[in-house]
Amino acid sequence: MQIQPAFGKRIATTALVATMSLCAFAQDDEGRISFGLHFDPVVAWFRSDVNQTINKGARPGFNIGLTFDRYFTSNYAFSTGINIISAGGRLLSTDTLLMQYNNFTEVVNPGVPVVYKIQYLSIPVGLKLQTNEIGYVKVFTNIGLDPKFVIGGKNDIPQLDIKNESAGKELKKINIGWHITGGIEYSLGGSTSLQVGLNYENNFLDITKDNGKQPRDKVTHKMLGLRLGLNF
Repeated sequence: MQIQPAFGKRIATTALVATMSLCAFAQDDEGRISFGLHFDPVVAWFRSDVNQTINKGARPGFNIGLTFDRYFTSNYAFSTGINIISAGGRLLSTDTLLMQYNNFTEVVNPGVPVVYKIQYLSIPVGLKLQTNEIGYVKVFTNIGLDPKFVIGGKNDIPQLDIKNESAGKELKKINIGWHITGGIEYSLGGSTSLQVGLNYENNFLDITKDNGKQPRDKVTHKMLGLRLGLNF
């Protein structure tokens, strides 16, 4: 069968247009990049694996950061970013502690609470999943790991009149945890959206050092935050 030149041109033109359309569609869905800002009020607390070291209450804090999402389909994205976290908690021991500070050591009697205020630099890495837009709303979740570095730490021991004393000798420098975030994104027009949700973070390495005769414990740090963000 012989194909007429005009018909062949129409086929070639149609194929070219279809190929360009598919490429554009793939670029929209698979190459889209989204940046975001967030500020999360946080409540944080400790958990210990031994009875001698006891969590004595949560403390407020915050998590502020930048997010970067690269979509490989319209509903899935590789997610990363950088966070500055200020969080803490209260611990007490049933044993006598010898706390080490830069210029002195302090004996802390059993049952005296020690307040920790810790600052982290965190680089979360995760997978973001989201629904198609319904009205102006998308539902999303983000699951991943959170390598982090301690960039500052202070102790308060109110019963001993110690306030904002450097806790660098009492804290380990590196930690890692996992996070799960879920919520909604409300479109404000174009690619801009408001993000509201909850974020739970479980740091599973020991954050405190066991100096001297301090109890050989594993103290982990938990955080629950209200995600307030803006994506664009």
